[in-house]
Amino acid sequence: MIERKYLVTFILITTLFALWGFANDITNPMVAAFQTVMELSASKASMVQFAFYGGYATMALPAAFFIRRYSYKRGILLGLFLYAVGAFLFIPAAELQSFTFFCFSLYILTFGLAFLETTANPFILSLGSKETATRRLNMAQAFNPMGSLMGMAVASFIVLPQLWSDRRDEAGHLLFSSLSEAEKANIRLHDLAVIRDPYVAIGLVVLTMFIIIALTRMPQTNADKSERTDVKASFLNLWHNHLYREGVVAQVFYVAAQIMVWTFIIQYADYLGIDKATAQQYNIVAMSLFLTSRFVSTFLMKYVDSRLMLMLFAIGAGICTVGTIAIVGKAGLCCLVGISIFMSLMFPTIYGIALAGVSREDATLGAAFLVMAIVGGALMPPLQGMIIDQNTVMGHPAVNVSFVLPLLCFLVIGVYGYRTKFRK
Repeated sequence: MIERKYLVTFILITTLFALWGFANDITNPMVAAFQTVMELSASKASMVQFAFYGGYATMALPAAFFIRRYSYKRGILLGLFLYAVGAFLFIPAAELQSFTFFCFSLYILTFGLAFLETTANPFILSLGSKETATRRLNMAQAFNPMGSLMGMAVASFIVLPQLWSDRRDEAGHLLFSSLSEAEKANIRLHDLAVIRDPYVAIGLVVLTMFIIIALTRMPQTNADKSERTDVKASFLNLWHNHLYREGVVAQVFYVAAQIMVWTFIIQYADYLGIDKATAQQYNIVAMSLFLTSRFVSTFLMKYVDSRLMLMLFAIGAGICTVGTIAIVGKAGLCCLVGISIFMSLMFPTIYGIALAGVSREDATLGAAFLVMAIVGGALMPPLQGMIIDQNTVMGHPAVNVSFVLPLLCFLVIGVYGYRTKFRK
């Protein structure tokens, strides 16, 4: 899959997939953490995700224009710089104890992630032959959940257990809401510092990667050398490509489903009386299954058409989601964890299928719209949070009912897989 001349570049760029995976999945459990320590509703706490994924939507297209004018390497360096700035903004946000400032910090941080994803995905696709491009991207994307696992582990074993606001009585009820305002203020100061520290640490790691990549010579690919078409022509080419156009829609729904499934595992477990630190361990299991399935599905793509696999995995995810909705108890939680097995190949496979018929001249702009599709992660979690805030819906736990939204997302993805495989 990877020519020798591209190997060092491939390794360095693949490392970036782990870096944004860390940011994605240390942030998901922070929704529940902020909900408790800042005493917010589920829908307002999910504004963390609105800010996080809204940054992608804001900056993906400017990132594409920047890369078209300069190069993949400069796009990566600017992305790392913005990532570090956003991480370090957590220091004043914690001092001010401002939820709005935390959301702003995440918004800036994801400017950097938008640059990295807009750059890294098409860069990986361009590092070799087009025939192995989707497999190569699946391999690189397999390191994204490794970073995600690290982010989840930090959240589960370092951040969430240290949150004083999550302490419970013997009956499993939160003690924080019954405390005086002075006691709450002291706890809030402590807990926001706990939330701040891992972001500052990853900011230092990102600066280190900035220096390494700045000092590394990277080869020019065909995408770098190709003649640039004007933006209007590229946009029209993409719009008239139904495989690409429908792929962007499918990607919106996939990212929405992924964020909802991973963000609200904690709320789902909380309804069953499971504390946040323990609930986050279910998230780690989900991500471990996701990672294992990513490697297995990448191997299977040697023998099974990726479009058929996308359709079948969407069906599998839908079946698990039905179990999540219908079953109240640990079995339903296990179904929720099992969804991650089938989500594993979706993002890179949709990405690869959508760009398969896109020319190299249009690939950068095409990649930008696919990254902008991550806005699905900003739009739908607040809606799911609003459903969860209802407590019950027609006598059924609202947290279970809320997973109707991911179910609809998997239906859209399954239809895309079917249409790309069987539409002539």
